Amino acid sequence: MIFHQRALSNILIRSQQINRCHDVVRCLSSSSCFSLDRHFSAAATSSSSSCRGSKWNRSILTTTGFTTQSNEIITSTNSPQNQRHHRTPFIQHAASFSTSSALENDEDPASSNATNAARPYSIRRRSGVRNVAIVAHVDHGKTTLVDELLKVASSSSSTAATTTTTAADSSSESTDQETTTNLNRLMDSGELEKERGITITSKVTRLDYTSPSTSSTSTTTTVINVVDTPGHADFAGEVDRILTTVDGIVLVVDAGEGPKSQTKYVLGRALSLGLVPIVILNKADRVESLGRLESGETELELMDLFEALGAMGAQMEYRTLFGSARGGWVTEDVGVALEMAEGAGGGERRSAVEGVMSMRGLLDAILEDIPAPAVHWYGGDNNEERDGTEEEEEEAEKRLEDLEGQPFSMTATTVGYDNFLGRTCTGRIYSGKVQAGDSITLLRQRSTETSDQDNLTNGPTTQISGVFANRGVSRMPLDPPVAYAGDIVTLTGVPESLKVGDTLTSAGNRVPMAVETPPLAPPTLSCLFGANNGPLAGKEGTIVTSSKVRDRLIKETDNNVTLTVEKCESDAEKTVVLGRGELQIGILVEQMRREGYEMIITPPQILTKTCPDTGMKLEPYEEVVIDVDAEYSGSVVNALTGARKGVLVEMMDDKQGKTRMKFEVPSRGLLGFGPEIATFTRGTAVMHHCYLEDREYAGNMSIGSDKGKLVANDSGKATLFALEALSARGTLFVAPGDMVYPGMVVGENNKSGDLEVNPVRAKATSNMRTQSKDEKLYLAPPKRMSVEELIGYMSEDEVIEVTPQSVRLRKAELDAGVRERAARTKKKQLESLKAIKK
Repeated sequence: MIFHQRALSNILIRSQQINRCHDVVRCLSSSSCFSLDRHFSAAATSSSSSCRGSKWNRSILTTTGFTTQSNEIITSTNSPQNQRHHRTPFIQHAASFSTSSALENDEDPASSNATNAARPYSIRRRSGVRNVAIVAHVDHGKTTLVDELLKVASSSSSTAATTTTTAADSSSESTDQETTTNLNRLMDSGELEKERGITITSKVTRLDYTSPSTSSTSTTTTVINVVDTPGHADFAGEVDRILTTVDGIVLVVDAGEGPKSQTKYVLGRALSLGLVPIVILNKADRVESLGRLESGETELELMDLFEALGAMGAQMEYRTLFGSARGGWVTEDVGVALEMAEGAGGGERRSAVEGVMSMRGLLDAILEDIPAPAVHWYGGDNNEERDGTEEEEEEAEKRLEDLEGQPFSMTATTVGYDNFLGRTCTGRIYSGKVQAGDSITLLRQRSTETSDQDNLTNGPTTQISGVFANRGVSRMPLDPPVAYAGDIVTLTGVPESLKVGDTLTSAGNRVPMAVETPPLAPPTLSCLFGANNGPLAGKEGTIVTSSKVRDRLIKETDNNVTLTVEKCESDAEKTVVLGRGELQIGILVEQMRREGYEMIITPPQILTKTCPDTGMKLEPYEEVVIDVDAEYSGSVVNALTGARKGVLVEMMDDKQGKTRMKFEVPSRGLLGFGPEIATFTRGTAVMHHCYLEDREYAGNMSIGSDKGKLVANDSGKATLFALEALSARGTLFVAPGDMVYPGMVVGENNKSGDLEVNPVRAKATSNMRTQSKDEKLYLAPPKRMSVEELIGYMSEDEVIEVTPQSVRLRKAELDAGVRERAARTKKKQLESLKAIKK
């Protein structure tokens, strides 16, 4: 009964949308000053900023059945040019990003054909392979879903009647099956990923999936390259670069929470590249998902999100699945999902229903909906080849033997170094084939600073030593060591100067130009890194010089494409690091300290820019979504809309007593907000934020804690006797036995202003007897903060001292007298400025 009510509700909503479409068309057609044909022609030639309008006009035409002369540009007709243009964004998104924006916005077919003629290649399809990325918001179940896909693919290969893999591949599959069965969250293989429970870097794994066949005597095995991507906004650059290697995405959304900020970001990037989406509403078997599944609220939010992000007509017809990655099942029937959420019929019935379903449904959906990888075909006359329709071009799939004569090209998505194999490169092959022993050369990433001639002449030549594919978290050599266009593989023996975004091509048969890659979102903040110059420098770490720290940071930029490292102009001993957020900087620092580095980090500075048209100062803004108990919603609104200059955009309550609020806040207004919101909401708030755009500078902000700091004035080990007395003055950051020194911050003062304290004072030992007995001392555990928390917490005159064993907060100037004189000078300057203004 619930399912029928929900279906009826969706039908009524859809009918209302259709009625609105009819009203709009009647209004446009009846207007004397607005031509319907001219309106649709303008929509067809609109710029990228009006993409959403052109999509809405297409839905109007499709819904109402209007047929105009301009409709031939938008809808599919018998014209070969129109058919090619209508489906081009799904065919050519990996071919040329310079033309993708024009194709997405429905430009005129003539201009589209002119752009295609300028390309030295045409697009073909390679069967037997699928490349798909799993994208989602943080903690929506991506990695668990990949684990289940690994298990299903391994079991399908092991139970197949016939197989095309070699004995080595079969043994690797059985080993991979055992691994995926025993391990949980297999793709989060990094040490920090296991500790924090998040995905930090993108990883690709290869599945050999044997799909069921209608014939009982044969089976079909398809290679599915699945990419697991991070869900946190600070690592969005990992998503940006990995989307260029796939032809579709599986968007994972928590059925109980709905789409979040990072869901909007990754979906927007995927739709702009013309990728084919599949939506899976994960965690559908939870009780909190029941209400949103019954009402269809999550599905309607997704439809609105697709609409707002400018999805094309074909992208709006996405497939929606319901399932549970942890439970290992997926279904297209919402009624089954509701039954699983309700637990109807008792545990036996639920187990029976769950046993029928598996993750095979998702793999089958990938085979049906995600197109085969597009490859660049340089053979023959391009103009002659493009006389056919797009469907004819797709049907003209090339055999692997036909690709041998094509020039090899591959873009570097991930670069690394192996102690035994040397420099490694992981990426997608766009044309030709590659095998061990081939000579390759390097083409630099195309940019406005370098000409095409420079891109063809400035690369070294090396010889490929190995071709590998990832199965699970293991890197397995291909047997034979050959890979073709459409494969995602790892090559060894590549040039040492290779960077992410560069193109590898055959030395004797080069491609005419480097494969284009899309631009990445700019960094939002910067920090200064330098060598540790404190009293305890060199006592806990092994790498302490500023040159070593700088070399390590430069090395990080080889693979971390969203990180930028520059030399500091004001201090030659420091290095400027530009990143996307506090978490990204904190993860980098944590990795370095585990490698034995000692360093200091200065307070972050938000990056601003000047608008070239208006000359106005601009700063980055972020969209912030906060879920909190309703009783704390007022405190959150006051905290973000006050000194932090945020704007409340949306606010809604649910039946569980939670309130969801959406803000648009300057990026600098979020510095240090994480610990603050955790304090006044008693840890009940869940905050997510994502880069929005650059806007006008919001002015000065008086953010930060109003409380001062407890600063040590003596060196030595902190004692229980001294810390017990100081605990009444504030919150302590150190425990008895920790080493302290003058200028080190040992706690937070309950009052404003810094306070000099002595945390190493011991109880006096003498022969004097006291009438009272010694009392037992009690001390609360100290407050320990991570690097990313300290980045937003520290004041302008403080730095973070990081060593392999400790993370300390101290004053940049350790001498108390110098700090006092500097404070007096600053106070006099402020008073002078106030007097001048009066």
